[in-house]
Amino acid sequence: MGAGGKEVEGPRLAGSRGHTGLCARAWRRRPSGLSELPPWRDSLCVLPSQSRRYDSRTTIFSPEGRLYQVEYAMEAIGHAGTCLGILANDGVLLAAERRNIHKLLDEVFFSEKIYKLNEDMACSVAGITSDANVLTNELRLIAQRYLLQYQEPIPCEQLVTALCDIKQAYTQFGGKRPFGVSLLYIGWDKHYGFQLYQSDPSGNYGGWKATCIGNNSAAAVSMLKQDYKEGEMTLKSALALAVKVLNKTMDVSKLSAEKVEIATLTRENGKTVIRVLKQKEVEQLIKKHEEEEAKAEREKKEKEQKEKDK
Repeated sequence: MGAGGKEVEGPRLAGSRGHTGLCARAWRRRPSGLSELPPWRDSLCVLPSQSRRYDSRTTIFSPEGRLYQVEYAMEAIGHAGTCLGILANDGVLLAAERRNIHKLLDEVFFSEKIYKLNEDMACSVAGITSDANVLTNELRLIAQRYLLQYQEPIPCEQLVTALCDIKQAYTQFGGKRPFGVSLLYIGWDKHYGFQLYQSDPSGNYGGWKATCIGNNSAAAVSMLKQDYKEGEMTLKSALALAVKVLNKTMDVSKLSAEKVEIATLTRENGKTVIRVLKQKEVEQLIKKHEEEEAKAEREKKEKEQKEKDK
């Protein structure tokens, strides 16, 4: 109470209505004549930073129109293993970095990065693996329901769209968090042939000729943009390009077959064939790439030597 018997009004807190909050109540109760808040006010009046006010709910927009939780989900993907997809004239492939390379893992039953969805589609994931398991199971269910209802395989883009609708809902409804996973989808259908799609935690998706997600994805996309030859790319040259990109972008001193997972999707005798390359096949691709790199280095040195001699 003030000298006139009236309650002394303290300063309004930023973002508060009237004297709501613990700091305002503490100000009201201060002794008469006290011109400042008590020394322990700092422990009560710590206000969150501007961004933290909008972190607690996925559905709250910041003043800049951003959804921070969705952005954080995309950040999780940036720390995941590299995954890339390349579309060729005679097929399409997925190549991914494996980080769990324990020698006791059974290769027959374990696949960290690449999943078969149905007879005509497969996908690769980057992000939280447990989230990826939920989404891949949902993709398989959607594909099988469509097959049961219409007696034909689901078109690739329709399957991608169906899952992206679910992912988008997790950015809009309260009490949920976005899935911390990006996916690359490869597939074939009678409408558009071989296809490659990418989707992110926000539910956005797009079709690509070549793309990459995960760690060092920007550098990988830059290399793909430089070396991808539209209309001339065969599956064989796409495999060589995939190994080259992984060799340059993975955070390892030397690329090895244990750390790489590659799958191809082709058409044979009117049927789609999805095949995960065996370790020996990957070793051969890496060895061939190293030989080509060594040859190119020798030719470069010889050319430099000739220029010096002149």
